[in-house]
Amino acid sequence: MEKVTIKDIARLTGLSKGTVDRVLHNREGVSKKSYAKVMKVIEELGYEPNIYASLLARHDKRLVVVILPHSNPGEFWELVEPGLAKAAESSGKLGVELRKVEYDQYDEASFVAVCDDVLAMAPSGVVLPPMFRDATIAFTARLRESGIPYIYIDSKPEGDEGYLAYFGLNMPRSGYLCADLLTDGNVVEEVAVVRIKRDKSGLSDPTVDRREGFLAYMKDHCPGCAVETIFVDPNDSKGIPAVLEDFFNTHPQTRHIATFNSRIHLIAPFLRKHAAKGFRVIGFDNLEGNMTALSDGLVKALITQHPDNQVAEAVAALTNLLVFGKAPSTRDNFIHMDILTRYNI
Repeated sequence: MEKVTIKDIARLTGLSKGTVDRVLHNREGVSKKSYAKVMKVIEELGYEPNIYASLLARHDKRLVVVILPHSNPGEFWELVEPGLAKAAESSGKLGVELRKVEYDQYDEASFVAVCDDVLAMAPSGVVLPPMFRDATIAFTARLRESGIPYIYIDSKPEGDEGYLAYFGLNMPRSGYLCADLLTDGNVVEEVAVVRIKRDKSGLSDPTVDRREGFLAYMKDHCPGCAVETIFVDPNDSKGIPAVLEDFFNTHPQTRHIATFNSRIHLIAPFLRKHAAKGFRVIGFDNLEGNMTALSDGLVKALITQHPDNQVAEAVAALTNLLVFGKAPSTRDNFIHMDILTRYNI
């Protein structure tokens, strides 16, 4: 049997080649009657569209840029790499180039400079986590002015209603869950929250919504509980135990500790030294150091997500929009939260 073409389908259905093409590529603007005609002929003739070949023949150039904080080995953003590799392979087959750019997550000026560079690339779409809220809002406003769609991963800033889609946790609910796991349904008088010293101006805090969810739980279930904060410097690991010693010397009855970031492993040496005190600790994300602390019983549970899936889904959504004109069916795509203990890792 000779190869069936769009022209053949148009002739047999009495429709235009443009209408047939819209049906084959799942585009809008086709009546139910026309759609049914095309699908009937396709089924009868066994038509198999070579979508890849037609895309390559167009020589369309599409660029999706993924803006990420720079990470060292063993840090959170390294977890996205498998997803980026998967996304690059899939989108590349459809003529979409994927490019990653990085900035210093402790320096807002670095982020702003990278955003300027990205706009100069004239991308077809952008994927990013909103590390610096105000700078992110300013950048995405410029993307909208240029007609460039963008997708958030990991978290999304309050006040921005122009994003195409979001792939990540429900951040307030993840904080609420953290508090529930930490208190185990009991009334607790004081908890310690370990936070990361970030940029000097305090503008970079991707866990702010998670913290709000945590505090909402405490208000609902432990209204008299004092929530104390301990700031640690991730670039001064040797100084962290002293910071913790000072805090717990002045708060000797505190036994509940949580982090809203991915670095509970930073306090593991202190927890190991004081294991006899029976601290109950909840953290986030399955970094190697966190998993070791969990396996050793220093951490009670880790709430984990799938950043590799988030970035892969985000790139796929932009690719579908750019190539097939198909927007995401759901705007906020919440990734499920896994609860890991030493017994199920």
